[in-house]
Amino acid sequence: MTGSRAVILGCGYIGIELGRQLTEAGHSVVGVRRSDDGCKAIEDAGFEPHQADLTDLDGIAGLPEADWLVFAASSGGRNAEAAREIYVDALEGAIEEYGRRESPPDRLVYTSSTGVYGDHDGAWVDESTPLEPTTEKTSVLVEAERVARERSAEFGIDGTVARFSGLYGPDRYRLERYIEGPVTEGYLNMVHRADAAGAVAYLLTNDCARDGAVLVTDDEPVDKWAFADWLAAECGLDSPPKRTKQQRLTDDGLSAAARRRIRTSKRCSNERLRELGYSFHYPTFRAGYRDVVDAYRNRTTE
Repeated sequence: MTGSRAVILGCGYIGIELGRQLTEAGHSVVGVRRSDDGCKAIEDAGFEPHQADLTDLDGIAGLPEADWLVFAASSGGRNAEAAREIYVDALEGAIEEYGRRESPPDRLVYTSSTGVYGDHDGAWVDESTPLEPTTEKTSVLVEAERVARERSAEFGIDGTVARFSGLYGPDRYRLERYIEGPVTEGYLNMVHRADAAGAVAYLLTNDCARDGAVLVTDDEPVDKWAFADWLAAECGLDSPPKRTKQQRLTDDGLSAAARRRIRTSKRCSNERLRELGYSFHYPTFRAGYRDVVDAYRNRTTE
């Protein structure tokens, strides 16, 4: 399917990569950001920017027409109230604006998080696993998923939820954090930016998972200590210091939300995404971190 018009609302870290991929595939793409710098980044990526504040009714009213709508906005790591303003209120406002138009979008993809699963004590989770958010912010994400699927359906728009695990890639490798330590025990569920965006592009261009949820994560959830040891060895370094969860939790300065995150453990399955036919650019961290490891070794041997 070529020639569709995609509008990416909140076109940031994932949105810019998604827009680049869809543009290369022959689709027309508009990226929506609030700031001048954000719009400049979209333009530099090779597709059309549109400046608007998604929390403002006038800004939403001026959004361009779309066949595909992708809601990838971020609350910027702020509190649950700020998250609700973006993930629920702005999302619902966008759905209502587009749904009342003469030609509503055919599809909506809302980018969520595997944080909606909560703690499963290291067990595997997939799309059939009940959602059990453990923080106010992840509870907001669960509500946003409902809005994305149920509210959009009221306007005849098929809503899809893409649940991303931990994002990494350019500017987000956090290499020093793991090779210097201390590293707290637990599992890492990750997906490279190219595959987070690639999965959304695949769901749209191959007409997959209408009115459904898809977990977007790579092939191998990894023990954090094992991951840190692998990174250190690849960089030519000694293994970093490590600590248990109980050791980490002795820090009196940790917030309640931080304590819940530390206790949370699960392994995310991408079986459904694989069954839909998606092929990963970076199936595991070993491929995804190759370039940054090589760059680190080159710097330290110069």
